[in-house]
Amino acid sequence: MTTQTETPDGSAQSSEGFSRRHALGLLGTAGAGAAVTPLLGAGTAQAAPLAAPALHLTADSSGTSPVQGLHLTFGADPRTQMNVSWITDKPVTRPVVRYGTLEHGFGSKADARTVTYVDGTSSRTVYVHHASLKRLSPGTDYVYMATHEGATPDSGTFRTAPRGRAPFTFTSFGDQSAPQVTWAADGTVALDANSTPATKDIVTGIEQVAPLFHLLNGDLCYANLDVDRVRTWNNFFTNNTRSARFRPWMPAAGNHEIEKANGPIGLGAYQTYFNLPSTETDAELAGLYYAFTVGSVRVIVLQNDDNCLQDGGDVYISGYSGGRQLAFLDKELKAARASRDTDWIVVAMHQVMISSSDANGADLGLRQKYGPLFDRYGVDLVLCGHEHNYERSLAVRGVVTGSETLTPNPVSTATDSIDTGLGTVHMILGGGGVSGTTNQSFFKDGTAKVITAVSSSPGSNGKRTSTYTKEEAIWTGVRDTEHPYGFAAFTVDPGRHAGDTTRMHVTYYNVNKPHGELSVFETFTIHRKRSDGRTR
Repeated sequence: MTTQTETPDGSAQSSEGFSRRHALGLLGTAGAGAAVTPLLGAGTAQAAPLAAPALHLTADSSGTSPVQGLHLTFGADPRTQMNVSWITDKPVTRPVVRYGTLEHGFGSKADARTVTYVDGTSSRTVYVHHASLKRLSPGTDYVYMATHEGATPDSGTFRTAPRGRAPFTFTSFGDQSAPQVTWAADGTVALDANSTPATKDIVTGIEQVAPLFHLLNGDLCYANLDVDRVRTWNNFFTNNTRSARFRPWMPAAGNHEIEKANGPIGLGAYQTYFNLPSTETDAELAGLYYAFTVGSVRVIVLQNDDNCLQDGGDVYISGYSGGRQLAFLDKELKAARASRDTDWIVVAMHQVMISSSDANGADLGLRQKYGPLFDRYGVDLVLCGHEHNYERSLAVRGVVTGSETLTPNPVSTATDSIDTGLGTVHMILGGGGVSGTTNQSFFKDGTAKVITAVSSSPGSNGKRTSTYTKEEAIWTGVRDTEHPYGFAAFTVDPGRHAGDTTRMHVTYYNVNKPHGELSVFETFTIHRKRSDGRTR
């Protein structure tokens, strides 16, 4: 069950500020990664003396739970809003974030609201604190610190999204896991489910690129497979805070976020840990699908277990939104493509519509429900995980006539410079660190498999059995058969004038064994005309 307690969400100017000297000192608690983001912006928060009698900066004798797993997500308007979240093992009082620019110190504050859930297997209560920072300046660097009564503050930095069209970089991968040990059911030491060293190395790789934000395309930590799900989530945030405290990590929930007895549809833990810019009014569905805009890019994040056929979670929840997610997607795509301020439409989700790997396979349910909408509104990029490998499609639009599997129709053979005004490029970025990689499982005969049905009831393994149909993979573009791990970086070139060509320069990085060094597997460019050149 998920409940909300403690202080209300909000943002306010405060006379209880911190000086620039203390800002510099407290940033030391964030570790060496704090130097990644340049602290150049100036804001409007006024400096104030170090005089906060109600805020104790050292732990008291009661053993207050420390700030853990500090992470950021965008608010509804990434230009002016940022959410700061952290975890505690126990209830705390007066959770708060103080923030400002480096020049002016921590002159503003936002009280946090506390959200809880009770893990269905251990009966442990998890406490997550969310503070919404508002009225920020676009394209500006901020410093912040999170704390609660009796706890040592933890801190980080971030940059708000730019105003209007501007260059920036974002990154993406899926299927990460968590790189720590846990206790097995027999009391012996075991690894978190699907853990590898790459799970940690890839976070370091993201920080080497230092994007404005990161998209995490589902199957975040595989807690549903572990004996101690709460510990696995904690391990996940302990690992990722090395990056997620400096830039928003915007997640999509995958099938392994569906956890038995955690919320009405098994997604209660995910919904508690992340404060996302959802417009959904049904609390059961809040945060599962959402959208945000950065520069000229509209990002739409989906939760695919609602619309796919495959049974992949602890609970089979196909159709859970009753069509509300599809209505949301239609509305978002229509508005984005009609906007003269939006050039690019990027969809982030977990399960896939294309795959030539003999692993999960593409899902006909997604092709049936998403395909016509992606075609109608000219989606540029679809970023997925689910298959533990890297593959990207040619630009596709429509389906091959008469195909039982609704085979996506390639509209171009280009792989280095691609006009997404002609068709959508699908990218599988499932090498986020998980074990059980599938880069050696690609079909070598030019075919692929598609899930076209599932059984009406679960089989002996507790899952509905998938029926597969083969197809010719005429849509496939590039595959990485040699390297299991990596991520993609996307750098937006907005163009110079109305109606100009705008480009995304894409680099796929391998994260290599055994030390996690980055190397470039491939680069390519997608392009389209800016929307502000259209005549009404």
